[in-house]
Amino acid sequence: QVQLVESGGGLVQAGGSLRLSCAASGRTFSSYVMGWFRQAPGKEREFVATTGWRAGNTYYADSVKGRFTFSGDNAKNTVYLQMNSLKPEDTAVYYCAARKPTIGVVTNQALYDYWGQGTQVTVSS
Repeated sequence: QVQLVESGGGLVQAGGSLRLSCAASGRTFSSYVMGWFRQAPGKEREFVATTGWRAGNTYYADSVKGRFTFSGDNAKNTVYLQMNSLKPEDTAVYYCAARKPTIGVVTNQALYDYWGQGTQVTVSS
């Protein structure tokens, strides 16, 4: 079992950047498929990015492609979401999630087993 703790959220102006962190404990994150999701007020939680089971593969929602980057640091057992060129529509609570390895790309939140508590990102216009 793995425990996930997000940090790094905050208030930023449109066009700015933030880096979210997700620290894993209990198991190494490399044992899992990791994902980032977000939930804006009044909306359902949506997929942002995920690692495929093959090392080095990362997949992004079209809305963040080219602006967000998913990376990991094995030594720190932490994954990151670098968010650049932020827009007001990126405002949401961002969640880190993990699931057992599987073939293919998993963008469905219901298929993730472990979740962090979330971190708020607010982008002002």
